[in-house]
Amino acid sequence: MKKIANSMIIGILLLGLCSCNSVKSTDLKNSNSVTSLSKSQAKAVIKVGGSSSTVTVLKLLAQAYQSQNKNIEIEFVSNGQSEGAIAALKNDIIDIAGSSHKLKPEEDNGQIQYREIAQDLLLVATNNSVKGVSNLSTKQLKAIYQGDITNWQELGGADAKIVVLDRPEDESAKKLLRKYYLGEEKTTTKAVILNKEGELIETLQNTPNSIGAFSLAYSLINKLPINHLSLNGVAPKAQNFASGQYQMVRHIGILWDKTPSTSTQGFIDFIASKEGETVLQNNGFVPTK
Repeated sequence: MKKIANSMIIGILLLGLCSCNSVKSTDLKNSNSVTSLSKSQAKAVIKVGGSSSTVTVLKLLAQAYQSQNKNIEIEFVSNGQSEGAIAALKNDIIDIAGSSHKLKPEEDNGQIQYREIAQDLLLVATNNSVKGVSNLSTKQLKAIYQGDITNWQELGGADAKIVVLDRPEDESAKKLLRKYYLGEEKTTTKAVILNKEGELIETLQNTPNSIGAFSLAYSLINKLPINHLSLNGVAPKAQNFASGQYQMVRHIGILWDKTPSTSTQGFIDFIASKEGETVLQNNGFVPTK
């Protein structure tokens, strides 16, 4: 029975990562594009999976690496949570896993290793319909998420109901919001909970008077028409993180088998190189030294 239970747990973790479709790394906005190779092309394939918050950075790095290595094809499986990606790596479904948390003791089977590659600032933003509100204090942000402030007019904006877009409690974005601003108070029951970061981003762009938190780098890369909010007078910018003024960042790392293939090792080496750091810096991420 124990073996059956363990098999069921692994199956659940891998559910979001076992898509038969793969996406080309050149498509940063649409993770559902199907990669196809002609039979005449003999390419080494590297399979990558990750949480929804790590896919953007990994696709940027993959695009840059493939542009220099025409004999390499990097395929992305469907993104889910970090736990699912790590489980897929341990079960030889993928070669590299992206994670928004460090390798936990219970996840370490002694055969994989972890390296942090970048920090990604977490942005609090509103739909571009919100006017007159560019900064929130910790007290105001708490009140919005708790449902004590429900109208933008209370914050100097127009007379419009605030739509709170939120993530599940076990997601990295919500954990960071709680750590630095929200504390442990309950979130309003009227908040719209979105399981994936991409879903929150799309909903925020399409929903007037909405507010939510997600990757600053994603917003910059895709030039999203949204309002970036300062928090306690500090704008979400890399220089403010470097000076210690803005602390809400997500730590992005990769994991791989300790005995990777030659092609996989080549991509890992590129990620850790000066050139890899430049790719990260040019797209709003803060490379880990």
